[in-house]
Amino acid sequence: MYIFMIGHVDAGKSTLSGHLIYKCGGVDKRTMEQYEQQSAQIGKGNFAWVMDNLKSERERGITIDCSLMRFDIDRYDVTIIDAPGHKDFIKNMITGSSQADCAVLVVSSVKGEFEAGIDRKGSTREHALLAYTLGPTIDFRSQQDGRRKDNQLLRVTFQ
Repeated sequence: MYIFMIGHVDAGKSTLSGHLIYKCGGVDKRTMEQYEQQSAQIGKGNFAWVMDNLKSERERGITIDCSLMRFDIDRYDVTIIDAPGHKDFIKNMITGSSQADCAVLVVSSVKGEFEAGIDRKGSTREHALLAYTLGPTIDFRSQQDGRRKDNQLLRVTFQ
């Protein structure tokens, strides 16, 4: 099963993907500790580093190209496809969507970020349309305060 993670830039797609992969056993604890040490040196979140492998992605804190990571759960082989959310990299996001079986639309519910994403110049509208065309979609609303703590990802609704 290929799960496509999409949403506006800084909505928490890579963080959610990395956390999910870690919790499902796709990344071992030792690797996560290394990511934590490396990311602390430049002041970035460590769960996003599971998916953001390029040096420029880690330094800038944004996803530039689609990245894939596979892990196994019970009866399924799952592959997470983490897509860029920045409007400059929409072509990369659309390319990644061709492999997807379903989508997770990640929407930040932080005041100001939600409005920026849903605005005419934001990319959430385009991502929602793409998710609709893919078929089954999970709408994930990440509720975070301004400090961006990984453990504050809150609510999932199925649609």
